[in-house]
Parts: sequence; structure tokens; C-alpha cells
Amino acid sequence: MPAGPAPAPALAPEAAAPARRLRFVRPAKSGADDHSPWRSLKYRSMRWWSVANFVSNAGTWMQLTVQNLLVLQITGSAAATGLSMSVQAAPGLLMSVAGGAAVDRWPRKVTAAVSQGFLGAVAFVTAVLVATDQLNLAVLMALAAVTGLIATVDGPACALLGNDLVRTEDVPSAIGVGSLVHNAGRLAGAALAGITVGFLGTAAAYAANGLSFLFVASVIPFLRPVHKFVRGAKTAPKTPRTPLGKKDTRDIGGTDHDNDMTVRQGVLYFMRRPRLVALAGITGLSAVFGRNYGLTLAVLVTGPLAGGAGAFGTVSTVLAVGGIVGAVLGARLRKPSVRLVGTLAAAGALLQVVAGFSPSLAVLLVLVLPMAVVESISDTAGTTVLQTDPPAHMRGRVLGVWGTIKTSWGLAGPPALGLLMELAGARGALVSGGLIIAGAIAAGYVLRRRRTATTVMLRTEPAVVTGQLQPSLSTAA
Repeated sequence: MPAGPAPAPALAPEAAAPARRLRFVRPAKSGADDHSPWRSLKYRSMRWWSVANFVSNAGTWMQLTVQNLLVLQITGSAAATGLSMSVQAAPGLLMSVAGGAAVDRWPRKVTAAVSQGFLGAVAFVTAVLVATDQLNLAVLMALAAVTGLIATVDGPACALLGNDLVRTEDVPSAIGVGSLVHNAGRLAGAALAGITVGFLGTAAAYAANGLSFLFVASVIPFLRPVHKFVRGAKTAPKTPRTPLGKKDTRDIGGTDHDNDMTVRQGVLYFMRRPRLVALAGITGLSAVFGRNYGLTLAVLVTGPLAGGAGAFGTVSTVLAVGGIVGAVLGARLRKPSVRLVGTLAAAGALLQVVAGFSPSLAVLLVLVLPMAVVESISDTAGTTVLQTDPPAHMRGRVLGVWGTIKTSWGLAGPPALGLLMELAGARGALVSGGLIIAGAIAAGYVLRRRRTATTVMLRTEPAVVTGQLQPSLSTAA
């Protein structure tokens, strides 16, 4: 008998059920694709370090706020207040490179903990002198100089220690989070200064800052860096041995590690690294002609725009908000480059040019926000390049050289910009300064393109290969 029709296959439960709407489930991001600005906080040590930095920044800004008032009480002179700030910054101009070399030579966690302890000791000594009414201007200046000297070691040590707590691709996030912590600590410190002085007195503010340093020093021993070795030159791989059994003390560059640990080698490395020199040039131009908004915008608002102190306060608030937004966006970066820093600096400079022509305060506020955002992202990108581009055993000295350059800009920038405003006015200073920055960056980019351009040549004569005629191509380097 012929076979009947085959029975229909039974439907699977899923097929028999009514059609369901498919839902797309986004796969979890891998570490290589994670661009969250908060990704550095997935490291437990980084979370503790952020808390410690917030406490330390709050104490530092509390002391700075009180210190200016204290100098005014002792001397009654605003010039003396400015002089105390210059005295504290002066060691950064003269000793930053030596401080960076010390960071490269000594164990990083120990260096950071000891420097924090010394800063705490200075704060406690100042508190005792204030409480006993034994503090005069000469002693205060000496303590400010000692604080600045210790900071030449503490600054690079703490910055590099924070980066050691995360992987290299997460360093921009760590720097962005650090910027947010810094701003939050600044606001908290300024608010606590008034409360502390009002209820407990000036000495209590210095004592509170001393306790904040001791808190950081107590947290450091419990931090766990991602990399196994975190002590200057020890971060380099173990020295290989030659076939004869003798140690090969040459590093990748062919230099002896002992000689490579000198201050001179750090300076030479910085000067021979085009990326770092270009970064220094871009940041220097921006610092002198484009970043002193507290000066240029104050004159613009109170002068041509006929605003008052309240109007400039609004501008300052918008700048602060833009800085926070830029820090969050900058923390999303993974591998920033000097080219990105230059592009952002040029964009900020062009926004500054447009701001110079602002007809009203409302227009200026619209432009100020992106200016601050671009500046903050550029800062995060530049700091990341600065702290990750050099080899591990050179980073302290590179930051030391950078500290010297940055201090030079800080001392020379305001007078130069003030002279420019005297000659061209507030609008002219903003416009000409922005054009100088953008023009210099564009010129540098063109020169670099010309230097790195290669020529491709075609050979038209035939070449004999295995008895056949074949054309060949060659490139001339």
C-alpha cells in the first residue's frame, strides 16, 4: 500500500506559543571597550585613594583660605599676601626636577606617605604657633617655603601613585575623577574654613589640615598597585644576563641604569622627546594667552560689558560648571594624544576669539561654557600623555621638569597678559591671544607634516627576475 502523507512535525513549545516581541540585550562591555568616566573606581584601592584625596584637598583649601586671611591680619598688606604665595611657589621653579628624581629613586608608596607626613607636621607646627601667638611674617614665610619644597616631591609621588592603582587605559578616568575630587574638595574646604574659624579659631583650621595629611599617609600602606613593582627604576624589568653570566645593565636606549637615574638624564629625555616638547609649547601658549580667565574676563565683564561683581560671579560659576563637565568627558578618553591636546587648545582659542567680540553678558555666558569644557578635556588629555608616555623609571623626573615649566608660566603669564591688556584692552587681549594660540598650533602642525612627509618613487626600467621582465616599485625614505 502506498504510504500516506507524513505527519506534520510537532511544534516546539516556543513555536506553538503566541509570537513574542524580541528584545535586544546589549552585551556587557569588555574592559577594552569601557569608556565610562567612572571606570577607574572599579579598583578598590582607587576608591580609597579618591576618598583620601577629597579629605586632603578639603584640608588644603581650608588652610589656603585661612592663610591669606592670616597674612592680612599680621601685616595688613595685600602685597605681603601675594608674596607669601610666591614664596610657596618658588621651590617649584628651582627644585621640581630634583624632587622628581627623588620620586624615581625611592619607593613610591613610602615617598608619598613620608611627604604627606612632613606636610602634616608643618601644618601642626603652624597651628601651635598660631595658638600660642608666636607666629610672625618671617616664620610664616619660612613655613610656606618649606611647604613648597616638600610639595616638589609630594606632587609627582602622589600623582604617579594614583596612576599605579589602575591599568594604563584607565589612567584618563583616574585623572578625571581626581579633577572632580579636587574641585569638590576645594568647595568643601572653602566652606569649612569659615565654619572652623568662626567656632574654633584659626589654629583649628591648620590642625584640621594636618589631620587630613595624616589620614592620607595612613591609607597609602593599604593601597595595592596594579603593577607588581612601584619603586622608580625597579619598575623596569629585571636586568637580563648575558651568555657569560654577567649582568647586562643596558636599558632599551642602551644607557646604564645607574647613570640613567640622574637629574641631567631626566632633562635630556624631556628635551629629546618631541611629543613632550610639543605638549609643553601648546600648554604654555594656552596658559599665558588663553587660560587666565580670572583676569581677562573680569576686565571684560566689568569694563566693556558694564557688569558688576555679581555678573563676574555668574561667569565664574559657569566656568566651574564647564570644568566639571569637561572633567567627566575627559575621563571617557582611553589613549589621548598630543594631537588631540593641540586640537582642543586651538578650538578653545577660537572660542576665545569669538568671546572677545561678545556684545552682551548673555552671549559671553553661552561661549564661556564650551570654553571651560574644552579646556578641562584638554587638561585631562595632556596630563595623561605626560604621565604615561615616559618609561616608568623616568616619570618622576618628567613631572619634575614639567613642574618647573608650569611654575615659570604661572609667574610670567599674568604680567605678560596684563601688559597685553594695557596695550590692546580686554577684547584685544582675548582676540589676539586666541589668534596667537591657534596660529602657533596650526604652524606647528604644518611643519610636522612637512618633516614627516615621505617621497614615493617609481622605477620605470625593467628588472630581470627568474628570466622574466617585471616592473618593480621602490620607496625612498
